[in-house]
Amino acid sequence: MASTVFHIEGGIGKNIAATAVTAAYKKAKPNRNIIVVSAWPEIWIKNPDISRFYSIGNTPYFYQDVIKDKDVEIYPQDPYKTTDHITKKGHLIKNWCKMIGIKHNGEEPILNFNFREIEEGRAYVTQWHDGRPTLLFQPFGGPGPDHQPHPYSWTRDMHPIIAQEVVNKLSEKYNIIHVCYEFHPKLSNCHRFDQLIGKKALFSMVSHSDKRLFIDSSLQHAAAALKLKSTVAWVATQPSVFGYKLHDNIKPRVEFPEGTIDSYFYDYDFNGIVHQCPYSNLQELHDIEAIVKSVDQ
Repeated sequence: MASTVFHIEGGIGKNIAATAVTAAYKKAKPNRNIIVVSAWPEIWIKNPDISRFYSIGNTPYFYQDVIKDKDVEIYPQDPYKTTDHITKKGHLIKNWCKMIGIKHNGEEPILNFNFREIEEGRAYVTQWHDGRPTLLFQPFGGPGPDHQPHPYSWTRDMHPIIAQEVVNKLSEKYNIIHVCYEFHPKLSNCHRFDQLIGKKALFSMVSHSDKRLFIDSSLQHAAAALKLKSTVAWVATQPSVFGYKLHDNIKPRVEFPEGTIDSYFYDYDFNGIVHQCPYSNLQELHDIEAIVKSVDQ
């Protein structure tokens, strides 16, 4: 049978978004088997649209088995490097589909769990259950200390002072679980969850929460895949490019300016280089009252 190979580099949120692309491709070309090569097998296991998964760097005999003398299409291109994405003309998923020559007809990301992942997520969330609704809170993200120079990145994260103010305003009403890495700033009046668990178990926690407040990171993609409306606070990235209409997307109080003196294809460095931050004070960033109101709704 004819095959199509998707080589997907990048983070786990990008891979979740890519499941909408493979869904659209399967609808457009149902007679082709889809093969995904990625660093995130947990996203693709049990995906109904693909026939086989390979981990990047672990592809023995791939050329002989998949490519040589076969009817195969290969898509190694990165959608982040297309003109439409760089110029912010439309959503990542739509532009990705356009890049490979198919139309996006509203397909959404997909996540599936096995029963153990469901049980794990439930156990992590309910360990602090006290009768109040559970609010899953992710104010900080990033790839980790090996790739990120500071524990706080102004491009996507909430500033720790703002994150603490948000917690203080919501902690009486909600049982707040702060999902983070070990190196992230600590917050009071909430439960800190910095255990290194499987990503699917973490996403299962999303499915067992009552309310959700995220930044632009993998959890907002997971919530969209699970069709769970969440509040998402944005800074430099745009909901029109990376977000979902399902969510309540809260933009900065002052609109992010276009470009810095040393910007090239993008208006800022994604890791949050300090001198590129265009904001003069914290009040220009997140609208705390709008965030609290969104969560309460």
